[in-house]
Amino acid sequence: MSETLFGKLISSYIPLPMCIVNSNGKVVRANDHISEVFIYDGIEDADFFALTGIKVSDIYADVENDMYYMLERNGKQFRLLINKVGEDEEANLLVFFYDVTNYENLKDRYNDEKTCVGKINIDNYDELIASTSPEKSMTISAEVDKTIRKWAAKINASINKMKDTQYIMYFQNAYVDGMIESKFSILDDVRQIETEADFPMSLSIGIGIGGKNLVTTEEYATAALDLALGRGGDQAVIKRMSKIEYYGGKMQTVEKGNKGKSRVVAHALKQLIDQSNRVIIMGHAHPDMDCFGASLGIYRMCVMYGRDAYIVLNDINDSLQAIYKQAKESENYNFINHKKAESLTDKDTLVIMVDTHRPSYAENANLLELTDRIVVIDHHRRAEDCVANPVLSYIESYASSASELVSEILQYAAPKKTLIKLEAEALLGGITIDTNRFAVKTGVRTFEAAAWLRRAGADTTEVKRFFQTDMETFKVRAKCIAAAEFCGNGIATSVCEGWNEDAQVINSQVADELLNIKDVKASFVAGRTEKGQTVISARSLGELNVQVIMEKLGGGGHLTTAGAQVNCSPEEVIEKVLEIVNNK
Repeated sequence: MSETLFGKLISSYIPLPMCIVNSNGKVVRANDHISEVFIYDGIEDADFFALTGIKVSDIYADVENDMYYMLERNGKQFRLLINKVGEDEEANLLVFFYDVTNYENLKDRYNDEKTCVGKINIDNYDELIASTSPEKSMTISAEVDKTIRKWAAKINASINKMKDTQYIMYFQNAYVDGMIESKFSILDDVRQIETEADFPMSLSIGIGIGGKNLVTTEEYATAALDLALGRGGDQAVIKRMSKIEYYGGKMQTVEKGNKGKSRVVAHALKQLIDQSNRVIIMGHAHPDMDCFGASLGIYRMCVMYGRDAYIVLNDINDSLQAIYKQAKESENYNFINHKKAESLTDKDTLVIMVDTHRPSYAENANLLELTDRIVVIDHHRRAEDCVANPVLSYIESYASSASELVSEILQYAAPKKTLIKLEAEALLGGITIDTNRFAVKTGVRTFEAAAWLRRAGADTTEVKRFFQTDMETFKVRAKCIAAAEFCGNGIATSVCEGWNEDAQVINSQVADELLNIKDVKASFVAGRTEKGQTVISARSLGELNVQVIMEKLGGGGHLTTAGAQVNCSPEEVIEKVLEIVNNK
């Protein structure tokens, strides 16, 4: 049978819209039903790509794998069923257009009507009640309740108040896109409620979507709310199975006035140390002063309770050389490398991780697999890839630094004058560096911790010496500041030239300095380490959440202080940052 006759028979007797396309992408024949797909008269000799937007070369590559394409035309949705006629490269394609409009509409309706679960928490309720008169607090509570229920009514949600600070609601998936488009306007509405306190109201919202049943979906919502709270509140988190999305997070975390949790953590940590055969302490890779100071503080607590303790350190950058040398020469500390740490770690070993809660950032993530006894002490906003099931977790995003948290623990866990001078100075140095010399993210408890360390023997002049740099590094930093570029929206950027061993430290120092320039609201500085890794530091005065921006690059941090390590060039990462900022 000739190809022409075959085409005529196929096009005449097939009850579906169909056409034959040659290897050049031209329609050589179509049946009469094709008018259900295309409104044009006579599509023969027309270009298939121009008609459908689908490349014939892609079809030839996918047809053997039973791939199919979707096409929306003439108010209908079609699934393209494609067969190849012939074996050579000149073989034609038989393209059938199967009308699946009703099926797709039913599928969309099914997805839209799926039940989602939302959990809402009033972040700073206790602090607000303590800061306002009884009459005003009742008015505020009623106003918050009214605002939340009004928002729930807009999405036809069923909402119930579980307790003074928590709500749970059920709503349809069809409303999720509207929530995202409005960037969860409820967060702004609640923040605008007037209070007598010196801080605004804020909410944390966890949304669970797509669970196989309501129980799983509610578990997603709980996990999302935990993430929102762990990241400082004032934000919404959506969890769809393994996918996490963040919205909001414009407000600084409110410092908690009550130190009760520090006392509880100190007592629990003391018990865990007592029950362990040895303790391994580690921070994040490429440790900074905060990480090092917190490690020394925990080490002293272990020694005080008579346990063998070790600090894992593989590489020391120039910024820590002075204090590390002093600590090493004192012979008061057991510093070990990765290999030694792994040989010492077993199921009874307590691993204490400070200044990070993400295994991917840990000095040696292998240690987390060798023991079930893990303690996390960190001040960064909680990320989704946090340590799974730690025996004790103390993650407080309101704190200025891990050194502040450790200082508070030591006040309850250790008798007076337990710290030696070097440890007090290391902890004070950690607080100093993470607050940019007490200029940002500094609360009352930060100064109280610093005062306690000062009484413990910390010399502020000696701390200042820890931050001194050599002339070459100073020149690199000055050149980077001079090369800064300024955008019209208050963004300053700079690229540090060359490959620098202390690129991470230099970037952060330059970013801090750029914030001192008038009208600059946020700064981003990128550079390469001596190994060719690009690192970027981000700083903000609070108007722009740099943590969310850095998370999109695989990093993290705080609302005003964040960073990331990326695989592209410094120039490329600055371009990506500006693109993210402009699209916010």
